[in-house]
Amino acid sequence: MPSNKSARLAALTVAAVCSAASTVALTAPAHADTVAVHDIQGTTRISPYAGKAVTGVAGIVTGVRTYGSSKGFWIQDPNPDADPATSEGVFVFTSSAPKVAVGDSVTVTGTVSEFVPGGASTGNQSITEITKPTVTVLSSGNAVPAATVVNAKSVPTAYTPAGDAAASNSVNGLTLEPKKYALDYYESLEGMNVQVADARVVTATDPYTELWVTVKPRENTTRRGGTLYGSYTSQNTGRLQIQSLGATADFPVANVGDTLTGVTAGPLDYNQFGGYTLVANTIGTLKSGGLERETTQKQKKGELAVATYNVENLDPSDATFEEHASAIVNNLKSPDIVSLEEIQDDNGATNDGTVAADVTVGKLIDAIVAAGGPKYDWRSIDPTNNTDGGEPGGNIRQVFLFNPQRVSFTDRAGGDATTAVGVAKVHGKAQLTASPGRIDPANTAWANSRKPLAGEFVFRGRTVFVIANHFNSKGGDQALHAQYQPVARSSETQRHQQATLVNAFVKDILDVQKNADVIALGDINDFEFSGTAQLLEGDGELWSAIKSLPKRERYTYDYQGNQQVLDQILISKSIKHGRDFEYDSVHINSEFHDQISDHDPQILRFEP
Repeated sequence: MPSNKSARLAALTVAAVCSAASTVALTAPAHADTVAVHDIQGTTRISPYAGKAVTGVAGIVTGVRTYGSSKGFWIQDPNPDADPATSEGVFVFTSSAPKVAVGDSVTVTGTVSEFVPGGASTGNQSITEITKPTVTVLSSGNAVPAATVVNAKSVPTAYTPAGDAAASNSVNGLTLEPKKYALDYYESLEGMNVQVADARVVTATDPYTELWVTVKPRENTTRRGGTLYGSYTSQNTGRLQIQSLGATADFPVANVGDTLTGVTAGPLDYNQFGGYTLVANTIGTLKSGGLERETTQKQKKGELAVATYNVENLDPSDATFEEHASAIVNNLKSPDIVSLEEIQDDNGATNDGTVAADVTVGKLIDAIVAAGGPKYDWRSIDPTNNTDGGEPGGNIRQVFLFNPQRVSFTDRAGGDATTAVGVAKVHGKAQLTASPGRIDPANTAWANSRKPLAGEFVFRGRTVFVIANHFNSKGGDQALHAQYQPVARSSETQRHQQATLVNAFVKDILDVQKNADVIALGDINDFEFSGTAQLLEGDGELWSAIKSLPKRERYTYDYQGNQQVLDQILISKSIKHGRDFEYDSVHINSEFHDQISDHDPQILRFEP
């Protein structure tokens, strides 16, 4: 999964281009029709007036947006029809700061358009808008139509209908069933004034002044107050993004488990970064849930502690080294081995051919010592320049940190960016042909993606094979709220190939030594119930140890109101069945507004 920050920045860069190219192209007739808002909205997602000129569309202004690339205002007809499928609100796109105020009674003449946020290639739904408007203010200071209450009772349990197979599984042409499907319900309120009350925060405030709440407090609740995404059919219908039409400085700075007490109300919008969004004129008062960062247990003398931690594009210019070091020392209790993902080269995103990461890693090791931790040693393999994906010029890679006072690394020459590591049989036991080494780096499965780093460690006389992974991201997948249902997950094709290769390599080790201790860990960028995880696990060669936790604790990442697993530690049979182990998803980042990474670290403790 690309980081929330990088995905948003990339999308904003192309927003202006997309806005011109992502409307439904229909031919406008020469005449203009006088219609009501609910006539424009119609009973499907696409307006029956799309591409047509309309005149004298009447309504009360319910919200005004003066910022961003989508300036305009919402109007709502105070005289609704009797059809629950037809929205009474619509957005008027002005392109420049609108000259109306909330409470104005207006008529609008313009052209109806269906705008697809992010562009048609995203598969997102469209927003019905009136564009190129001529606005007449009839009066001011009118009462705004009462907000429709959105709550646990009003939102259906089912998330979405299946799309029309004859239209590439699009739901656009289907008649809305707002009492049956959540996405239909939200669509039937598009552009209308809505409200939620006493809503619990399920994704913390992000740098873009938005957060997520749930209107269904009992829906797949996690132990610390979030909402769990536990299967492809558990999309969580109560999730709703909250933005504000007010000042950025006044937006609540919230963590998961906090509550927006009282009423939060405003027009219901739709955007590419989360779908249906309540853009608030009034926002509730923040009540803290008191969430604190977790701390794991210290490993015992005879236990090996192995962790994975995505440090989100760490490079020497970052200001987070002390915080990451504190997390490793204080929250993770200085694991014996730490697999780090997203370590960048020594000058970060400067794209000048630099691939070494000695400065980056050295700075982190020094910060760990300063925080009271051990003097870690480290191993990695520099990638070939700009071949492993991630931020251009950054050359992200996996790095092993290990505490030489507790565990030793078996160095075996021959590993480099392009040479494949193999498995040999020596004195009846498995041995890597190179340590560290990379798994089949020339295979197309790793094109523009991180190659797995394999290494041999020895703890108390026993060899442990560790494979550090960072699989292909979810970038390019259709959103849960897309017009195509079920959604397409195009990025998993490459992850499936990658999982197959890693499983085959683990099988090579186990074919030589069936009782070998093997750990494959890292940012798998996929769920513990996914096809990727199933391919990694194979026929029992590996098992995702996060499944040893109660379901309500299985998450490492929080995305658009859904807490989910992206980071995993998979273990061989000898670890799973041969001795007791402890697993912990240490929640220090994903639930907090002031996170230093968007991933929570994972840790496994066992006795080899």
